[in-house]
Amino acid sequence: MASIFSKIIVGEIPSYKLFEDEHTFAFLDIQPISAGHALVVPKIEIDYFADVPEPYYSAVFKTAKLLAKPIQAATNCKRVGTIILGWDVPHFHYHLVPMWAHGDLNFQKAKQLSTSEMQEMQKRILALL
Repeated sequence: MASIFSKIIVGEIPSYKLFEDEHTFAFLDIQPISAGHALVVPKIEIDYFADVPEPYYSAVFKTAKLLAKPIQAATNCKRVGTIILGWDVPHFHYHLVPMWAHGDLNFQKAKQLSTSEMQEMQKRILALL
């Protein structure tokens, strides 16, 4: 059965898409730690990051690097933190989280934003990409 991320990639489930290329798909997290929290996923469904083959593995990090500066500029954060967890969805995903202080990379702070807040953040990041 396809993961929710595979369904997002093929357009079966809507997303706030930020970037797509041959190997990756990036979109805003619908339960963000902070506004601008994004996920980068490979376009193949592999659960564990260490099992992702090239060129998909490297492409995820290349896409993350491309998005970090626009996310930072759009949110005015001090830096974009990253984390790989992989517990919730069995599809490798790389989190890009706007941060202002050390403790900001905390999933207990995650909350749902309104559609208008999500659309505005998507628009701001895309304008800087």
